[in-house]
Amino acid sequence: MSAWADHAIWWHVYPLGFTAAPAAAAPGTPLEHRLGHLTAWLDYVVELGGNGLMLGPVFESQTHGYDTTDHLRIDPRLGDDGDWDELVRQARGRGLRIVLDGVFNHVGRGHPRFAAALADGPDSPAGRWFRWQPDESGTLVPADFEGHGALVALNHENPEVARYVAEVMTHWLDRGADGWRLDATYTVPPAFWRAVLPAVRAAHPDAWIVGEMIHGDYASYVAESGIDSVTQYELWKALWSSVLDVNFFELSWALKRHDEFAHEFLPLTFAGNHDVTRIASRITDSRHLMHVLAILFFVAGTPAIYAGDEQGFRGVKEERAGGDDEIRPAFPATPAGLAPQGWPLYRQHQGLIGLRRDHPWLTHAQVTTLHVSNEHLVLAAAGSGDDERLVLALNLADEPFAPPVPVGDPLFASGDDPTPRPGPVPPHAWAFYRP
Repeated sequence: MSAWADHAIWWHVYPLGFTAAPAAAAPGTPLEHRLGHLTAWLDYVVELGGNGLMLGPVFESQTHGYDTTDHLRIDPRLGDDGDWDELVRQARGRGLRIVLDGVFNHVGRGHPRFAAALADGPDSPAGRWFRWQPDESGTLVPADFEGHGALVALNHENPEVARYVAEVMTHWLDRGADGWRLDATYTVPPAFWRAVLPAVRAAHPDAWIVGEMIHGDYASYVAESGIDSVTQYELWKALWSSVLDVNFFELSWALKRHDEFAHEFLPLTFAGNHDVTRIASRITDSRHLMHVLAILFFVAGTPAIYAGDEQGFRGVKEERAGGDDEIRPAFPATPAGLAPQGWPLYRQHQGLIGLRRDHPWLTHAQVTTLHVSNEHLVLAAAGSGDDERLVLALNLADEPFAPPVPVGDPLFASGDDPTPRPGPVPPHAWAFYRP
């Protein structure tokens, strides 16, 4: 486990959308140096309180980045090696880590190895890089990823595929990356990563490796695969649905599970990402939006903010062609181009991240429920030291809430003025306390 990950707070970016890159890379698409667009936002990330960029796909692909055609080339819609080197240099100068999105479950149909597989057949050296399955006539055809015909599934039982993935991961770590987010990990046998990671870690022992797990046995997968962490989708769902439905019992239960996970590994926690409806669109009562973030920065884990959520960006994911476009928008040239109404929310994020920075032990805190009802929740976080104690009280009701358990002295409160104030938690508000 990389010790630096204990202090990571990520700003998660989908670069193709962020930089307004074309939706598809047609043959002969000219090189465009869009990756530098991110540089103008690095100070914004630091001022927010983040110290890491978690990037979506940046490698050559045909459309959305997850149909990779060359893992060793920056997508020409974004730039080239020089643009990557400059982004790394600028990020390093600000103390920002970079995690790359590794799409190693499948490739695009335009990948040269797949073209060779189609030409030479399933039993050829190239053909053995992919999974095949019989069609209705019994003819072997390439297996795809979850019904997406443009995404061809790799054969994770082939040692050559494992060696190739290890080489790709090591190459970009050599070039300045600090870690990898492994796309669609839940579909990859954990034994595959056991074959890949020894070579990667031999060259880069501090690399942080997190897998995308939408479902499954998180703790077992981490233990069996040797990766460091997984995406905590169970907590994500409970965060927004318990607030939306005014049912803190759901969250209280999910936090018990989360505490078990956090005892085994450091989860990647989040309220939004490039694959889900924006949190500001999920939470229909805007008075409750920051309740979700207060919890996120209170519980154990490595938290990530999806770029734009800190400004209240809205967007609904739809299951159709182009259904991700609304949640993956282009950003202005600089933060000065953002709408003025988003900045109060940004400052509230700053306050919560600042509180997290002041209490770094929260990364591994044990969180217990002191009181729960549909509209009220009181949580206690404890670290290993005697003075490592905080309490968070949340109120979704129309009336003030006086916690029926001891909470301590007011420390930090919701709203534009976080000045500690005694007395009950106001309606639709939250407050931190020091016992």
